[in-house]
Amino acid sequence: MAVKKKSGSGTKETVVKKKKVQLTAAKTRKVKSSKKASVKQDSEKKPLKLGKTYLSVKDLKFFKDMIVGQKNEILENARRLRESLVDENTGDYVGENSTFSMHMAEHGTDEMEREKAYMLIQRDEKHLYYLENALERIEKKTYGLCISCGRPIDKGRLEAVPITQHCIKCKTNLSNGN
Repeated sequence: MAVKKKSGSGTKETVVKKKKVQLTAAKTRKVKSSKKASVKQDSEKKPLKLGKTYLSVKDLKFFKDMIVGQKNEILENARRLRESLVDENTGDYVGENSTFSMHMAEHGTDEMEREKAYMLIQRDEKHLYYLENALERIEKKTYGLCISCGRPIDKGRLEAVPITQHCIKCKTNLSNGN
């Protein structure tokens, strides 16, 4: 609501309008600067587009064979763990519903061993996921490049940890919470 009262050189309406224009201009500057900042932050958050790997076809085959070997080993371990947990004939857990009287401590030990086996299975499933991811990157020819910065990962690091996705510098920064 603008009141039209004359005072000196202008009306109150004119003063109110000027203040609204000044406030609107200030808000516009803030919005523009915040948009620039958000665009800058968005560009920092976007992962780099990975190029093609620096590794030769021979190197990629070497790493693929290594990863497939680890994958087969994990699958074999999972099969053995399943056999140790579940009786194939009945489908019951091994050691459960025994007709012999068991001491409570023995029952507790069996439960603890079963929990440990489940924990190992979960760990292996996570490792399998990383192995599959590495095989996918080999197929896409992006294996050996850091997914954070796009720089090549040292071959020695890849041989020690073939599922790695980060170079030493980026992994250190991630581990430190940066």
